[in-house]
Amino acid sequence: MHNVPEGAESHFKVVAVSELFAEHKPVGRHRLVNQALKGEFESGLHALALHTWTPEEWFRKGGVAPRSPQCMGGSREE
Repeated sequence: MHNVPEGAESHFKVVAVSELFAEHKPVGRHRLVNQALKGEFESGLHALALHTWTPEEWFRKGGVAPRSPQCMGGSREE
């Protein structure tokens, strides 16, 4: 529902669970993931929903990825 070419794969959700995140606040965790995906952003990755947890946080949340919200259409032209 966004204004992108048909079949474009540019919006993703990442669930990352790592002990490395224990040393970082959420912004720092997101920076680590963004740095790891730098090449993907340079190749057209447009939107990325990040959910970054330590293993303890992941298990406390039940080990289930959060549901993605419904797309509201973004910049789609009618």
